[in-house]
Amino acid sequence: MHVTHLSLADFRSYARVEVPLDPGVTSFVGPNGQGKTNLVEAVGYLATLASHRVSSDAPLVRVGAQRAVIRAAVTQGERSQLVELELNPGKANRARINRSSQVRPRDVLGIVRTVLFAPEDLALVKGDPGDRRRFLDELVTARSPRMAGVRSDYDRVLKQRNTLLKSAAMARRHGASKTGADLSTLDVWDQHLARTGAELLARRLELISALQPLADKAYESLAPGGGPIVLEYRSSADAAAGAAAPGEAAGEPAGGLAAGPVGAPGAGGLPSDALPASGLGPGREELYARLMAALGGSRKQEIERGVTLVGPHRDELVLKLGRLPAKGYASHGESWSYALALRLASYELLRSEGAEPVLVLDDVFAELDARRRERLAELVAPGEQVLVTAAVDDDVPGVLAGARYSVSGGEVARV
Repeated sequence: MHVTHLSLADFRSYARVEVPLDPGVTSFVGPNGQGKTNLVEAVGYLATLASHRVSSDAPLVRVGAQRAVIRAAVTQGERSQLVELELNPGKANRARINRSSQVRPRDVLGIVRTVLFAPEDLALVKGDPGDRRRFLDELVTARSPRMAGVRSDYDRVLKQRNTLLKSAAMARRHGASKTGADLSTLDVWDQHLARTGAELLARRLELISALQPLADKAYESLAPGGGPIVLEYRSSADAAAGAAAPGEAAGEPAGGLAAGPVGAPGAGGLPSDALPASGLGPGREELYARLMAALGGSRKQEIERGVTLVGPHRDELVLKLGRLPAKGYASHGESWSYALALRLASYELLRSEGAEPVLVLDDVFAELDARRRERLAELVAPGEQVLVTAAVDDDVPGVLAGARYSVSGGEVARV
């Protein structure tokens, strides 16, 4: 799969720009602040309905404009499609496919697939749990676009449940008591949250199972002898179950899903909130039952605090280098290799399951030492389409020679 043409209107710094693209490597080169990243950010937005740089759409619309438009022609095999997104901050975004009737924005997911390398990737290792949850969920959706609907449903239910819990907490603080009807309503929201949460959790576990060997292999390619790396999922539901049953024997999960990653040294001594990094994990019905039990066990504390404490939104992906967590223990170079290994593993996984994604390397080579720079370039060079941004020509490794665009002063010109 590759993008053959990119068209932007009032997106970021561009009033309008048209960029024809070919398969193979294309580099966008120019001084910082000229709009190179804006181009690849637009491609990434088509793939994920989100920016890798900001959390809202407002900064994506050119100052003074009301909306922005991203349009791309995409070819996969013998099939070509035209996909268009209209970004309307504060209102609903709009989407079209092949200039036909309007569709929901999430209906375009899967037409463009990308794997993006960027300086922000260091947050996968050094950042907050939310950065790693987002990584998992975007890759889950890339594998199965219908999961965008599940994620949306989960977020909506979570928001409604938090509103109810906040009301209960405020009532308690003011001396009021909750009625049976109120608690009955919370029971209904528990069921909805557990049902959508179980589907999302199952998909995350399946993803980690598939990703683990690929990530370990990629890390070995980037940092020979530096591994192994271990991806360990920790569930807030099992943490709640463990807290509720402190008398259970060490190494036996208290209502938990597993004691630790299969094959990991000393796995039996891991805390009860660790889920396996290999194997498909429990079935969805079992996950649903355990989420329901955890929600019930946490209800008193949740009402006191006015917030949902159990569910995929509170889970953590722990990245380990050997026996130790990478966060706090890995060096800067090891952290970069870890983040790159996760992206390379994502690329290999998506490629093995269907259309090869577009590889985007956004100003990443300037962040790497010479050895990692050359090794990464060698690994991605065979990609069907690789988009690179760099401040100067010397930042682009020779193995990635290909089409080149100069980006300066709002102009994008092929050279």
